[in-house]
This record gives sequence, C-alpha cells and structure tokens, in this order.
Amino acid sequence: MQSTVEPPDQPARQPKPVDPVYLPAAGKAVWRDRLSQLLESTGEGIFGIDLNGCCTFINRAGAEQLGWDADELLGRNMHEAAHHTHADGAHYPEHLCPIFNAFRKALPCRIDSELFWRRNGSAFAVEYSSHPIVEDGLVQGAVVTFVDISARRQTEDALRQAHAVLEQRVSERTHALSEALAQLRELSAYTHTVREDERTRIAREVHDELGSLLVALKMDVGWLDKRLGEQQQRSSEEAQRMRSTLRAKCQGMSRQIETAVENVGRIITDLRPSILDHQGLWAALDWQAHEFVQSAELSLRWHMDVAGAAALPEPAAIGIFRIFQEMLSNVGRHAQASDVAIAITATASDISISVRDNGCGADASAFDAANAYGVMGMRERARHLGGSLDISSQKGLGTTCLLRIQL
Repeated sequence: MQSTVEPPDQPARQPKPVDPVYLPAAGKAVWRDRLSQLLESTGEGIFGIDLNGCCTFINRAGAEQLGWDADELLGRNMHEAAHHTHADGAHYPEHLCPIFNAFRKALPCRIDSELFWRRNGSAFAVEYSSHPIVEDGLVQGAVVTFVDISARRQTEDALRQAHAVLEQRVSERTHALSEALAQLRELSAYTHTVREDERTRIAREVHDELGSLLVALKMDVGWLDKRLGEQQQRSSEEAQRMRSTLRAKCQGMSRQIETAVENVGRIITDLRPSILDHQGLWAALDWQAHEFVQSAELSLRWHMDVAGAAALPEPAAIGIFRIFQEMLSNVGRHAQASDVAIAITATASDISISVRDNGCGADASAFDAANAYGVMGMRERARHLGGSLDISSQKGLGTTCLLRIQL
C-alpha cells in the first residue's frame, strides 16, 4: 500500500471544505486549493471570460454584487448580463467595451467612470480592471476584477456639493463685504462732507450774524469817539442835544450787543447744547423736542418716563442725543407731517425712544438705500452704543423710528 508523504516544509493537515469555483469545461466544483480560497475570501468581484465574452468562472462576492447565483452566470455573456447600458440609458455596444478589448486587442484597462447592472435592473458605480489571460503566447480570455464604489461616489458628490455651497457662501460673503466696504467708504466721504458743510454754515453764521453786528458796533464806537471830541466846542444847548443823541446811540449799541450774545448762544447751542452738560440727557431731550415742534409748527404728543433710569456716561448721552436730533431732523425735512408723537422710557437696563409722525411715509427700501446716509449714521451710532434702530413706514401712513439701547 502506498502512502502520501507531505514535503518536509509543509506539515500534514486536513484540507478545509470551501465553496466551489466554477470552471468552463466541467461546470462543477473541483478545486479547493489556495487559489480558490483566495478568490472566495476577497471582497472584490472577480470573474473570467473566454474569447466570446462568456463567463468561465466568478467568485461569490462578484455574483452577489450582480444579484445572480454563481452557476447562473457560467456561460452567459457578461457584457449582456452586467455592462449593457450607459448611465444615460443609451445602449453600450459590445465592441466598445474596454473589458472585451483586454483579450480582443490585448489592451488591459482600469475604469472607474462606468456602471454595472444588477439582475433586477438597478445599477451601481463600479471601478473595474480587465487583463488578458495568455497561455503559450495566445490570448485565451480575460480576468476582470471589480468593486462597488457607489459609497465613494456619493461621498465625492457630497464633497463637491459642499464645496460648491462653500464657494457660493464665500462669494456671497465677499459680495456683502464689498458692499459694506463701499457703503462705509461712502459714509466716510459723506461724513467729511457734512463736517465741512457744518463748518461752512457756522463760519457763515458767525460772519453774517456776529460780523455785521460787530462792524456796526465798531462804527458806533467810532462815531461816539468823534462826537465826544467835538463836545467841548459846542454850546450847552447843542451839548444837551448831543447827550440825547449819544444816549440813543448807546441804547442801540446795547441792543446790538444783546443780539450778538443771543446769536452766539444759539450757535453754541447748535454745536453742543449746554443743557446737556448742565442738566443731563433727559432734560436735553425734553428741551430739543419742544424747541423742534415750536420751530416746525407741529403739534406734539409727549410722554417721558425715566424715573428708573440709570446714569449714562457722557459719550453714550451725546450719542443718544445726536440720534434723537437726527430723528426730529428727518421729520422736519421729509415727513410733511402736522403731528409728532414722542415716547421716551428708560429703566436701569434699557432705553427706548420712539418718534412717530403722521406724514407722507415712504417705502421700506428707501431707508436701506446706499445713499440713506442719515439713517446709516443713526444705525451706526446705535450699534456703537450696543443698541438698534428700527424704522417702519408706509406711504400715506407716516413713519415710526424706534431706538432701543441695552445698558
């Protein structure tokens, strides 16, 4: 009796049963060697085709990915079974198939941009490679490996979509920043223009109001000096008349001086009301509101409740006062109103100032326009103070400006 002896470098062991690999001639499982174990253990699909494109073998992973039993694919044309249609639904001619070109033209390939089709008609993105099988210098067929890359393709699509969204957001933010920068530059230029206009107005008023008064006073003083020099050469009757004339001239000079003082006080008040420094913000707001309606000849509905108000630092008080001035200025310049309602409330934690008129109103877009510098300035001041300015308006129904400051 003969016995089989294992080679010295391989210990004797019992082979483990494995699932079969199907071969073209017999069509039945005959191999349980290491090659078959390798084919069955891999997660990639692997199949072989002959010169007619028919399946000669396929591993379990490949059959499962295609939705077939392995023995059902043996002898079947693999292009017709799994590679027959493009992604757009167009027919995929066999003579253009890169898999078949591996043995027909001895051209190995690796493709990751096509689909394989399952038995149930569904498709999946696939990456496959095809290499010719050569025996004794002759091509006998090809071996094809493939893997489902649907998840990878979905991830790539998601990344592309996220990248596109990110690019869109960056573009939008860049555009918004560009617009904001342009508005900031326009606002800066407008601020400089307003400052220069204000300086020009002050200079003109000082020249027109004070200059003319001081010139008149200078002429009167010169006249007095001349007449006093002539006083000694006149008779008592003429001296009496001269004294009367001098008294009248002095009285006129006194009135001109009073007028000059009033004008100086008015100009100083326009620049910075002294009441703001001496009596505080609330008294300044009260004074400004009543001065405005008196000069604009409007009726006023007034409400102020600041009993629980907290003390404000000087920069905050000045900022709130300037915003309030601009609110009233807009009513006077644009509203064409006959009535204005002003409500001011303040607590230890917040301040609210509402100015509502019964004027012509405007579209909401007018207050967000790029050239609405007054509104932009008020909102910038409000933001700097940690607050907000809301404006609501409708044509024919008036406008409401609401300033809120959180302390």
